[in-house]
Amino acid sequence: MIQAIGLTSTPRKELPPAVDDVSFEARPGRVTALLGAPGAGKTTTLRLMLELQRGRGITYFRGRPLHRIAHPSREAGVLLSEVPGHPARTIRGQLGMVCAAVGVPIRRVDEVIEVVGLVSLCDERLGTLSRGMDRRLGLACALLSDPHALVLDDPAGGLSVAEGRWLHEILRAHAAHGGTVLFSTDDPKEAARTADRVITLEGGRLVADQEAADFARTRLRPRVAVRSPHAARLGALLAKEARAAQRSVEVVREDGNRLSVYGSTCADIGETAFRHGILVHQLADETGDMGPRATLPAEGLASATVVASALLTSASATSTLTDDALTDDALTDDALTDDAPTDDAPTDDASTQDAPATDEPATAVAATGAHTPDEPGPTAESRTRAAASPGARDLHQLPPPIAVRQAPSPLRPLRYELRRATGVGTGYLTSITVLVSSALLSVLLARIGHTPQPRLLAAWPRDCPLPPAALGAGLLGALAFGEEFRHPALAADRGTVPRRLGLLAAKLLVASVTALALAVLTVGCDLEMLYLVYGRDLAGVPADWLSLSASWIGLTVGCAWAGVLAAGIFRSTTAGLAAVLAVPVVVVPLVQKTLTGPSVRKAAGFSERLRELLLMQWPFGGARYIAAGARLVAQPVGSALMLSLTALLCAYLLTTLRSRVR
Repeated sequence: MIQAIGLTSTPRKELPPAVDDVSFEARPGRVTALLGAPGAGKTTTLRLMLELQRGRGITYFRGRPLHRIAHPSREAGVLLSEVPGHPARTIRGQLGMVCAAVGVPIRRVDEVIEVVGLVSLCDERLGTLSRGMDRRLGLACALLSDPHALVLDDPAGGLSVAEGRWLHEILRAHAAHGGTVLFSTDDPKEAARTADRVITLEGGRLVADQEAADFARTRLRPRVAVRSPHAARLGALLAKEARAAQRSVEVVREDGNRLSVYGSTCADIGETAFRHGILVHQLADETGDMGPRATLPAEGLASATVVASALLTSASATSTLTDDALTDDALTDDALTDDAPTDDAPTDDASTQDAPATDEPATAVAATGAHTPDEPGPTAESRTRAAASPGARDLHQLPPPIAVRQAPSPLRPLRYELRRATGVGTGYLTSITVLVSSALLSVLLARIGHTPQPRLLAAWPRDCPLPPAALGAGLLGALAFGEEFRHPALAADRGTVPRRLGLLAAKLLVASVTALALAVLTVGCDLEMLYLVYGRDLAGVPADWLSLSASWIGLTVGCAWAGVLAAGIFRSTTAGLAAVLAVPVVVVPLVQKTLTGPSVRKAAGFSERLRELLLMQWPFGGARYIAAGARLVAQPVGSALMLSLTALLCAYLLTTLRSRVR
């Protein structure tokens, strides 16, 4: 069960809050629709429920708020917008990456892909998917961790009738298995057709909380859509005949040459137009929306003395349909009555087709399986029994439940980061560009001359702040967090990437390995190119190769870490790369100025005092390596890099603690 209590968004300046004191319940085994016009506060309500937006109020998922649940993805499957995935990633790669993040077996990908019908498209890239396929992928991501509740924001928006019907069958099947389904929509007929309970919002406030049957009776009314160049004359004739026959007929003048006639039929209106020689362009039965504040008619109104009424009003006062909506209503009217029977409430086709036009709301409700107020609401057990009974359609197959879940493991974020980094070609393209540019630059520097051998092997000109390998490592490190905020697969919505130390450690480890491999490959490619072009004269190994290798590896790994931390703090790949460039351009000159200043004392004899610290000999010559590391840190570049990394790490930890306190 989902219980939302007092949800109120934070107002901006002097504007009223987008959502003001909204409280409702979504029960298990039932489909609940959150209905409202665009701007009514549906998306804001869902974001407040999922704690993605600041505000007041609380939402309980089976008795616990979301931030108190150890694994929120197992409690609520969320689809708020388009799938936040990299356009170059494949469907299988995206789902495999999310599997690693939520801790479910990788075989779950094949199960979910088969259910949502993406088996033939599993190797397609996300950037090539249509709207319908993107909705299927989003639903697959929501179902991946086998959640109890599904929270979806306008899941059928932009879909065709067939795709929308398939999507609602999936939601109905999830509810039939005991799950909770809450989805938002701006189409009242879709809500009446697919939901068991409809919650209506208007202007950020709750205006109605009804069963689907009550909602259909109070808000949806059958009417006849008429389009004629003589709409005013036809409306007056219909009102005159209704008064003469003492029938309750309401004629509403819409925009242009359209009429909406309540209480009549296509046959009666067509006969009237034929008798008076009036040309009619359109004559169709449809279901009209009476607005969010429609009230239930009083008892006995149908049996009272009927007085004909005709309302001919201007379009600005009473227009309820646009041109597109009028056409869509005529096209989807049959779907409301004949095409909408669900798994749990099969209907008699003959009785449905022979029903009169005035019984259309009741027919629509019966077709959706919504219960009347005199009947108890359907439960998960009753829906399952109804689906298993002869004559009822089989429920749409859902992925099998996850029987054994993986225990929390430090390898989970590492698996996620590996699949994220290897799932797109950005890292490979960057590495190839670095190797090629570094090899060409080393050959050019050797041709010009006056470049020391170490700088020649690293392809590092004196006038450049960093060599290509260090810049490439910093860019790959910045992409590690920059892609998270641009395409946040770990979050329900953009810009809400969780700040977990395990995720940071995994990104730093993968960035270190990538930078180390890039550093080794760069030196190897430069050596090979120098040997091929100039022979053995420039392809020799320096005598102090050990200390130079340590400096080279420390530089590339440090640049990669600086990119990761800066991108995680500033939520941007550009900011991460700018922080990498700021180290040699800004920090190194400041450190050089500090170190070259006058000093009273020096650190002479550091290695001897370090050996005396433990009163014993360091094993395997450890003191020599520690002294070499200290000399690296004492260099201007090493000191600047260590200082920058320390500042970035402290800033990241501070923002992490601040977000947790909030």
